Amino acid sequence: MLSTATNAHSAFAAMATMKPQLATLDELFASVPRETLDVGEGLFWQGDAAQHIFEVTEGVLRIFKIIGDGRRVITGFLYAGDMVGLSLKDVYLYSAEAVTPVKVRRLTKRAFIEAVEHSPELRPQLFALMCDEMAAAQDQMVLLSRKSAEERVCSFLMLIARRMQGGRPMARTVQLPMSRQDMADYLGLTIETVSRTITKLIARGVISPNGRHAFDLAKPGKLLALCGDGDSYDDIGDNAVKTRQAVWPH
Repeated sequence: MLSTATNAHSAFAAMATMKPQLATLDELFASVPRETLDVGEGLFWQGDAAQHIFEVTEGVLRIFKIIGDGRRVITGFLYAGDMVGLSLKDVYLYSAEAVTPVKVRRLTKRAFIEAVEHSPELRPQLFALMCDEMAAAQDQMVLLSRKSAEERVCSFLMLIARRMQGGRPMARTVQLPMSRQDMADYLGLTIETVSRTITKLIARGVISPNGRHAFDLAKPGKLLALCGDGDSYDDIGDNAVKTRQAVWPH
């Protein structure tokens, strides 16, 4: 279960008295104790008071909203190094829930804002992070409004492969800790359509199962072509500079 925020706030207060100026957002959270979430446990819920900002240090979170008719819409998956809770509103506009065991660090929203305001190095990093989130939101709008079911599933697999590696070469094995229902709720498809599309990709030799929650990208160039973005490479090697770094929606 999540512990209280008392230790986190105290740790930041002690950190704030240190003379060396913070240079990165990672350093801002570095001295804060980590808290643990079990699978399915919520970090916060849509409509809760937006009092804290979190950094994911381990595991995967799903970010989702419940719309008027009760349906769940997943807007993204967060990995280690991602931040969550950056809201200009007084309440969180979405919920954050653990897909796998998750570890996070938290700061109060007030402490975070004060640190950014007093650090010329942190302000451009926060601005870049918010711009990345806007770009990711636009990418998802294109995904949902213009792409076919096959293009959506292929884009999802490619996005996860890139996201798992950060700035490193794209992974050839894609770990999918999220359920088929999670994928469907992110892609705007039914679970049957997601499963059927994956089965077709396996039959065509584009991907191959690797254990219970992973797939090998047998033909990564073909998978990229099937994303519908106009890209088609015969191979994506370790030194391929054409592979764009994906930004995962927050």
